Amino acid sequence: MAELRAALAAAAAELRGSPAGVELRLDRPPRPEFGDFSTNAPLQLAAGLDAQPRAVADRLGELLGRVLGPDLDRAEVAGPGFLNLFLSDRFWRSSLATVIAAGERFGAGAAATPGTERILVEFVSANPTGPITVAAARHAAYGDSLCRILAFAGHAVEREYYVNDTGAQIRRFAESLAARARGEEPPEDGYRGTYVAELAAGIPGAADLPLDALTARGVQLMLAGVAATLERFRVSFDRFFFERSLHSEGAIRRTLALLDERGHVYASEGATWLRTSALGDDKDRVLRRSSGELTYFAADVAYHEEKLRRGPDRAIDVLGADHHGYVARMKAAWVALGGEPDRLELLIMQLVNLTEGGRRVQMSKREGEFVTLDELIDDIGVDAARWFLLQRSHDTTLDLDLALAREQSPDNPVYYVQYAHARIAAIRRRAGEQRIAAAGAADLVAGETSLHPSERALVRRLLDFPSEVATCATRRAPHRLTAYALELAQGFSAFYRDCRVVGAGEEGGDEAFRLVLSGACQATLARALDLLGVEAPESM
Repeated sequence: MAELRAALAAAAAELRGSPAGVELRLDRPPRPEFGDFSTNAPLQLAAGLDAQPRAVADRLGELLGRVLGPDLDRAEVAGPGFLNLFLSDRFWRSSLATVIAAGERFGAGAAATPGTERILVEFVSANPTGPITVAAARHAAYGDSLCRILAFAGHAVEREYYVNDTGAQIRRFAESLAARARGEEPPEDGYRGTYVAELAAGIPGAADLPLDALTARGVQLMLAGVAATLERFRVSFDRFFFERSLHSEGAIRRTLALLDERGHVYASEGATWLRTSALGDDKDRVLRRSSGELTYFAADVAYHEEKLRRGPDRAIDVLGADHHGYVARMKAAWVALGGEPDRLELLIMQLVNLTEGGRRVQMSKREGEFVTLDELIDDIGVDAARWFLLQRSHDTTLDLDLALAREQSPDNPVYYVQYAHARIAAIRRRAGEQRIAAAGAADLVAGETSLHPSERALVRRLLDFPSEVATCATRRAPHRLTAYALELAQGFSAFYRDCRVVGAGEEGGDEAFRLVLSGACQATLARALDLLGVEAPESM
């Protein structure tokens, strides 16, 4: 695709006598009779050339023929000035050869333009007051896949989990542990899940421990369980950052002093305020209450000052659905701290609902009526859990159909994609090492056998992968890869239906080309699945 776009730009520049100055579009027509690709470039160029668009299209088609040479079969003018391009078998053959030459780097390095960055991604950051729930699991799947995609695109990525190990919720959690250790009911506003009693039973002398000691031990054990669950879910972190350290090491005090020096802090009614309204927020925010108690926001500001100190090019915070009001104030604080506003991204995740028999499963850590990530994995497996949690954009509410996720049928998209990968592995095993080696050594471009439309369509789908990865990275949209992987698997199924692979020569096909094409499809499916954190099985 990049080569084709470059050819179109070169032809347009020759036609104009200078570069076009605008992006010339290449689109996939709705029907194959309109060509492999279509462009409205003649309409874009006509005004500057003082010529009719159809005449420009004729001339542009001739120039493209010279630039592309034997790769272009023909160019046809359509409508008021569109140009439909029909590419030759040689183009598709050489394109597949390019995919093979790229090897494991096919689709990688998209961030080289405009440039790579050091990116700090904070995600999950669930309070250590209970197991990881399905709600937090969506954050985990999204944040991990985003990090994988950003790294594959060429960025240096750091993964961080912010541990809220102080404050009112942690105190209620410790009080709930103490109550259960004494055989009593937790406080009315405490945590009531069975895990609380189990955790308390695992802490020697919990009933008699000072509350601070019980807090520390409870958080430690709860976080260990969280980390184990996330590891099982194929999610890892470079750093767990503890909120308590901001208090104990004086970071909040230093941050407030810094903001005061810069004129962003003022006192009113005995409280300390941050002047966020001057920086885009709808009102100013309290940092220290009149009682002297620091707000949660004060700790969050200090945490982001600490992020700035580490010097990332960009910080990405993956936040919960209840954090919409947080965005403007945190952006304002970031600017007040000296950060560039576009270097902090605050991504809001929407809710996830589990459906079972048409009924939604409720989730609440305090009442204990929730589904944990471990329970979800036990039910549908890691692969299905990750896929289904990733298949919709993070900013839309997600309904996870447990019945569909359990199915081992083509109706289940993750099963369908994994089955396509396993089927290709089986085809290659049947072909044997000798045939695979011969296909790998063949000159794909020199082949003279006409390609089937399904072969062309599958190569075209493969060529979409680099731009799809780039789009996923820039738009922070891992869900697009689930759609791409499914479409690629469907493209392979159509190819396999229409084209014999092993023994293709017996029906007039090119076995070497089809074996190599199958292998490239298998490798690209495996890469897409890996970026989603899903396994690519060799057999099913």
